[in-house]
Amino acid sequence: MAARKPRWCTEFEKNCIVANCEKRGWVRGVREEQDWNFFWCSVSTAHRIFSVDGGYRLNDHQIVNHFPNHYELTKKDCMVRNIKRYRKEMEREGSPLADRDEKGRWVHLDIIPDTFMLPHDHGMFVEEFRRCGGGTWIMKPTGSSQGKGIFLVNRLAQIKKWAKDSKGQARNYVISRYLDSPLLIGGKKFDLRIYVLVTSYRPLKCWISKEGFCRFCTVKYNASQTELDNMFVHLTNVAIQKHGESYNNVHGGKWSVENFRRYLEGTRGKVATDKMFQDMYWIVVQSLKSVQAVIFNDPHCFEIYGYDIIIDSNLKPWLIEVNASPSLSSTTVSDRILKYTMIDDALRILVPDGDIPGVKKKAETEATDVGSFELLYDESQAATKGGDKDRAGKAKNRRPSTAGLWK
Repeated sequence: MAARKPRWCTEFEKNCIVANCEKRGWVRGVREEQDWNFFWCSVSTAHRIFSVDGGYRLNDHQIVNHFPNHYELTKKDCMVRNIKRYRKEMEREGSPLADRDEKGRWVHLDIIPDTFMLPHDHGMFVEEFRRCGGGTWIMKPTGSSQGKGIFLVNRLAQIKKWAKDSKGQARNYVISRYLDSPLLIGGKKFDLRIYVLVTSYRPLKCWISKEGFCRFCTVKYNASQTELDNMFVHLTNVAIQKHGESYNNVHGGKWSVENFRRYLEGTRGKVATDKMFQDMYWIVVQSLKSVQAVIFNDPHCFEIYGYDIIIDSNLKPWLIEVNASPSLSSTTVSDRILKYTMIDDALRILVPDGDIPGVKKKAETEATDVGSFELLYDESQAATKGGDKDRAGKAKNRRPSTAGLWK
């Protein structure tokens, strides 16, 4: 008798999801009947599934694409709060991860720009603003995406006006020091969207995809005060840039990570490029470890995060935010191929035999390279092999030993 095919459901009619499930011969299930084995759902549906009031109980053959409290990493204020808490924990433990330089800056955990929560941290922000002589800061609502509600400020009076105008709206913001010296290509600002697959938090196991891309602004960068309100200069979000006069519908203002790496090797050299990428991988792992203790490590869950990282002119990467539902819409042909490939390879990791998944004994692949995905970090190896080593032998002398292994 032939084995029963997995049943799948999705709330998003995206080609990269539908086509990948159909090509495997999986059967489309009915969400309301709860007869599915694989469910690609929205974050709000995931909250209802795991809510104590939801009356939902997943069986051993059901997996979903969100951890119950993924927001600990993907909500802007929670991400910052957890990274700051993680730093303090490492400091209390006397970990070399918490080393600081002569100016008091974090040596190994300087992974996000100086950031405060408003209105809660208003006093601390004002103190830091005055101590550093002002500068430009960027304000973002904690629960929004696609560049909505973001603006730049360089005077305390602007903060006071914002507080007055938003009084009674109960909206929390994060305010971060603006990186006013970003790495530019063709005179334009850009950031990187990196896809990271997490299959477990305890022990931590994560994969990084080579199918990421750079998102470019459509207007050349200008740090002058006259351009502070020009979001086509400062924000790389496609949702904003696609409305610009110079937006290109063919390439969508995007470069593949592979092309970016080739450009960087040609202009800055291979050593500097390798170091920058290793620093970026370090940011991913440390951000995940910062929430490792607070995420509910439900065995029914996995997550594909969209990391947004910006590179400064010194080739130092900075974590801007992490997205729980990175866009699977396609703006170009190459975009469609990239996202189809990324989802295909993720499914090869999550359900390597194409059979019905089982959470009691996960059938996750033992390979370290699966298509576009590469095993970035597997904490369980530390217990079986002992000791530490970096992902590719390139970070050995730059990072202290941590509690797990680079690949």
